[in-house]
Order: sequence, then structure tokens, then C-alpha cells
Amino acid sequence: MVSQRIIHGLYAITPDLLDTTELLRSVRLALRGGARVLQYRNKAADAALKLTQAQALRQLAREFNTTFIVNDDAQLASQVDADGVHLGGEDGSVAAARALLGDARIIGVSCYNRPPLALEAVRHGADYVAFGAFFQSGVKPGAVKAEVAMLQAARKEIGIPIVAIGGITQQNAATLIDAGADAVAVISALWNAPDIEASAREFSTLFSRA
Repeated sequence: MVSQRIIHGLYAITPDLLDTTELLRSVRLALRGGARVLQYRNKAADAALKLTQAQALRQLAREFNTTFIVNDDAQLASQVDADGVHLGGEDGSVAAARALLGDARIIGVSCYNRPPLALEAVRHGADYVAFGAFFQSGVKPGAVKAEVAMLQAARKEIGIPIVAIGGITQQNAATLIDAGADAVAVISALWNAPDIEASAREFSTLFSRA
């Protein structure tokens, strides 16, 4: 299993941009601001564009020594030599992703508001788990709600990194970090900020105070 410290801090999830130049410009600002994990997620792109963008982002992540994760698609993660893949509920098993990616790659699993699902993921060799949505999400307005108390309880049982997601801002992230989140996954509060680099730095500073 990979080092637990690899999944820590600001976990930036890319916006649905078809303009690759603009995507790279925005991501570079977030990485300059201190994002430690970058997940490529683009629900608007076709397969060819996803490959192009994922390859470019992989190179950018290497430049900043940032962990690069591909959302949903273990095959794409393998193609671009990503550091790992993040699996949702319909994205296949940890075992299948591990067989494709090997032992050195990171496998994360969405566990929503279900600690038993996280414990099962741990048993199957996941490297981190994600819970959410903790707050109202503009990206997934219908997402199931997760409670901070659940996160606190799960932290006592789960030894691998925990990522919190869902409507996270600089104002509410500290509550989740204090409750045991190793990383906070952010979309809107990062990419919609008037200054992406400054926004990333504000999130990153929360972890230096933890």
C-alpha cells in the first residue's frame, strides 16, 4: 500500500472545461497555491479529449510534484501513467483496478455517508476513502448528505486517509479537518474564485494550522 501522506491537504477536482488551454491555466494556479492532490474529472469531454487533457495534466502534476488521480476510469489512469484512480459506486471494484494498475498506484473509493462501505473498501485494499456530501453541493445538488459526527466516528475505525467532499469552502473546511479529514476535495470554491491561486493557498493554510 502506498504512503498515507500522499493523500493530504487540498484535493483539487478539475472543472468540466472543454478548453484545454484554460484548464491547464487554472490548474497551474491551483498547484501554485498549494494543492497537493489533483483529480481529473470532466463529465463534458469525449474520450479523445479526456486522453489529451489527462496527459497534459499528468505532466503538469509532475512539474509540481503533485499526486495525480483520474476519476472513474482505471483504464485512462493506466494510459496516462497517473498516480491512481478514484472509483465511484458504479466504477468497478478495487480488485479490478488493482489488477490493472498494480500495487504501486493509489486507489480511492467514494463511500458517501456509509462507513461500512469504507471498511469494506479498506479490506479490499483501497488506499483512501471519500465521504460526502457534507454541505450543499452545486456540482451534485442531489448528493446524499454526510454528517460531521459520522466522519468523527469513521476516523476512529479507519486507518487510511479520509477525503471529505461536498460544498466545501474555506469557511467550513476546518470543521472537517478537525473531525479527522486528511484532505478536502474542492471544485466550486476553488475554480469559481476570482483568484484561484489565493483560494488554493487559503485552503492549504488550514492544514498547516491543523
